[in-house]
Amino acid sequence: MLAICSDLDETRTAHDYFSIGEFLNTDHRTPIGTGIGLEVGNTIYFDMPGEQFAYWNTDSEARSKIHALIRSGHIDCFHSYGDLAKTREDAARSLGALEKNNCMLCVWVDHARAPTNFGPGIMFGQGDVAKSPAFHADLTANHGVKYVWTGRVTSMIGQNTKYRLFDMSNGQHPVLSTRTAAKDYAKKLLASATGSRYRMHYKNKLIRKVELRSGQSLLEFMRCNPHPRGVSAGDNSRGIAEVLTTRYLDRLVDSAGSAILYTHLGKQVVPGRIFERKTVEAFELLAAYARDGRTLVTTTKKLLDYAAVQSVLNCEVQHKHGLNVVQIRTPADSSVDGITFYWDMPRPQVFVNGSLCTNFRTNSADESGRRSISLPWKKLEWGL
Repeated sequence: MLAICSDLDETRTAHDYFSIGEFLNTDHRTPIGTGIGLEVGNTIYFDMPGEQFAYWNTDSEARSKIHALIRSGHIDCFHSYGDLAKTREDAARSLGALEKNNCMLCVWVDHARAPTNFGPGIMFGQGDVAKSPAFHADLTANHGVKYVWTGRVTSMIGQNTKYRLFDMSNGQHPVLSTRTAAKDYAKKLLASATGSRYRMHYKNKLIRKVELRSGQSLLEFMRCNPHPRGVSAGDNSRGIAEVLTTRYLDRLVDSAGSAILYTHLGKQVVPGRIFERKTVEAFELLAAYARDGRTLVTTTKKLLDYAAVQSVLNCEVQHKHGLNVVQIRTPADSSVDGITFYWDMPRPQVFVNGSLCTNFRTNSADESGRRSISLPWKKLEWGL
């Protein structure tokens, strides 16, 4: 499973911002080319200098489009409240605008060194310090944010799977990739020895429970960038072509892991051109993997929802009156999209939180030799 979590840093215009989303999520003819029809979200921030696209920098028409794409799920992450948002009142103003337009974001991604960040170590945030002018953690959590990214990035291809140093090797860049792998492994060793800020690297976990300094209990997630030169290299529209390769995607598939890619698709290396040809080709390759069923590509929120519900769902099998009954129970606000379990008996009745589910899918045997059943995976519909 793969999500492309793109920070919108240096995206200069609304035209570029919406063109990227349309190319990635539809089959329309776009300024980049014919769309590839995947499911890819985007981030948004609010108070930024005038040369960058942001919520309060654009016009009412673009803000209406932002609202529509938040409601459709294609804008799914805060990227802080922006460099110029320095007070609780700034955060409240932006939250008020979203809620007035029936918009909610569940994912928070720290941005550079924005005052409203949550991460105290890497991202120098003050958003969860109760006595700080930028304190907003209570407001933002009450709005609906339950997932946070505070700067953790790994070179490991795929999380929630076995940590494999070999996966970080790259025959085209042997010295650079070996150095990158060594740095990542050092973080893993540090975490095992000291419980340091690299704790998420230790078990290669995608999410973990975390408590903000102001007491809010949320889920922290880790992103990955398997570029051979390290997690801070190639994190833009040009560099992603060096990440979305056959080698990377095959290793992700082989690991059966989940990955949230760290990048900035709005950073334009060539002025006046949104994506270079090699970037388009990289996304076309990813679309081919998705069409073949080898990789499920989705938004950051949907991938995190899937990972979170796996850790809390309860599944009970009952045999009643000659029928096999599967009872799946989750917290009330959890999504069960795509939940899959092995099943070798005759077709069961499936209940989710007491309601009968009839449109699940039966799958043929996988590499383990076992058949399975999947609950429906509902693809998002482009909001514009």
